[in-house]
Amino acid sequence: MIEVTAANMQELLARTLAPTQLEVIDESGLHAGHAGANGTGFGTHFRVRIASPMFEGRPRVARHRLVYDSLQTFIDNGAHAIAIEIL
Repeated sequence: MIEVTAANMQELLARTLAPTQLEVIDESGLHAGHAGANGTGFGTHFRVRIASPMFEGRPRVARHRLVYDSLQTFIDNGAHAIAIEIL
């Protein structure tokens, strides 16, 4: 089982999407008591801000799909919500 952390997500995205800008923020503490919150205050809700040459020429949905596909293992291990901002 992979540890669901912002640092681990950032490391994986850096390897898979070669971003020119990347920030992964754990916003789980802001969602305490919401659906999918695990009660620990971390590891469930994230915001990804990313720019990558791999996004060029692709529509918004395809760009988001690249990010979601890259993070699938985290989703499978407890990441409940991932907000994506393409820069």
